[in-house]
Amino acid sequence: MIALAALVPTALAAYLVWQVVSGPGDGEPPQVAPAPGTSAASSASPSDTDADAKAPSPAPSRSATASAPPTTSKAPSKPAGGGSGPLSGKVVVVDPGHNPGNFRHPADINRQVDVGNASKECDTTGTSTNAGYTEAQFTLDVSRRLRTLLQQQGATVKLTQNGDRAWGPCVTERAAIGNQAKADAAISVHADGSAAGNRGFHVILPASVHAGGADTRPIVASSKDLGERIAGKFLQATGQPPSNYIGAGTGLDTRSDLGGLNLSTVPKVFIECGNMRDAQDVDRLTSGAWRQKAAQGISEGIVSFLRG
Repeated sequence: MIALAALVPTALAAYLVWQVVSGPGDGEPPQVAPAPGTSAASSASPSDTDADAKAPSPAPSRSATASAPPTTSKAPSKPAGGGSGPLSGKVVVVDPGHNPGNFRHPADINRQVDVGNASKECDTTGTSTNAGYTEAQFTLDVSRRLRTLLQQQGATVKLTQNGDRAWGPCVTERAAIGNQAKADAAISVHADGSAAGNRGFHVILPASVHAGGADTRPIVASSKDLGERIAGKFLQATGQPPSNYIGAGTGLDTRSDLGGLNLSTVPKVFIECGNMRDAQDVDRLTSGAWRQKAAQGISEGIVSFLRG
């Protein structure tokens, strides 16, 4: 038994490498390894995924915000694309996590919403680097880059927000946007806010939830396929290692506490591209060239999923 236990982390790490080479498998979802400092009873990371998982961070100072890497220019958040290409006829919803203006609207984002199996905050501010580059800035930039890449493949792309609203939307609305669009795939883009030394990416898959207005049972398998493909392609495109604190080396995590997943009726996953409190990850997250690679990896995973 001791020898078998010693082999498990190695086997799980090898599993993701195999995914990169051979594509996603159809095995059982991995066991979730709680992050340091959390109880074994919870698989939630000490992070900032969705409003469901994090406490609001204070707004960055003017000087810190001024030194942050610039994002791309604003553009309408209406569906765009739908041209010729391998994804012609496909609809993808891209959800940039959080909103740069959330910190100005604490009453709005802190109100409770029903996510099926619990009540959670409408949204949160997200995290930031120690220098003040916010998660909301990061997710919006990567999401816009991702939209462009998917449009080039012929997909119709809708952002849940494009920096064009004062706050939000709530996690319930984020899920509803994908549902109403009848998206063929949906992705919520995030960066984590864990402790220094915790680094790497992980993709969050929906657990099977059937409670209240939530029923993920029809999308669990397809979302797992989507998530595995994104994890493999993200690793290839960015060189970012799988998380060393979530997912036991697989780069995958399964959760039942995120409203953006619980309320989805279309295949959907979250991606935590890295940890904004770890120096090595910050060097990547604050690089425009690396953010382009991140968008490329996510795009390639989505394309692989939609083309089958």
